[in-house]
Amino acid sequence: MDASDQAARHLARNLVSLRHTRSLTQETLARAAGVPRSTVANLESGEGNPSLAVLVKVASALGAPIDELLAPPHAKVRQWRAADIAGRTSGGVSLRPLVPEPVPEEMLTVMEFAPKGSMRGTPHLPGTREFFTCLRGRVTIFVAGARHDLNTGDVLAFPGNVAHFYQNPDAQRGAHGVSVVILAKAGV
Repeated sequence: MDASDQAARHLARNLVSLRHTRSLTQETLARAAGVPRSTVANLESGEGNPSLAVLVKVASALGAPIDELLAPPHAKVRQWRAADIAGRTSGGVSLRPLVPEPVPEEMLTVMEFAPKGSMRGTPHLPGTREFFTCLRGRVTIFVAGARHDLNTGDVLAFPGNVAHFYQNPDAQRGAHGVSVVILAKAGV
């Protein structure tokens, strides 16, 4: 077996594994990558001979580096440095993904609250559930106007489609929490 046959086998196996891990169909992956579904099917069968542009599109849609698509069998271990995980700030609340790879139908976010930091939550589709765990300090969450005070270790579950607002009531200390949003499927 020559090197190109081995690379095609590695690509086929890794592509199927990554697609299944992310709960994607061939059609969904093809749409996200901007390639025909037949291209994904050919790559997964080991029959494809993709261009570099196709590999870049597929890897990007999977949230994986190209070398992971082409790598020989090895432990699927990957480490991200904190500086490599993009975050954003809103109203004194720093947000960054808890898991740096796409997780279908879920949003996992680490929330760091400055003293008195606050932010408005984004309502999601009906049927969405949100869970907030206070890991340190105190966080107040208003859900549809009702106030819920959480201390370290407390968890609040609420419908993610209603208006909600997060606030650190402490003027001296920061607070820290994790938000897990389980998204409702569109049309369900």
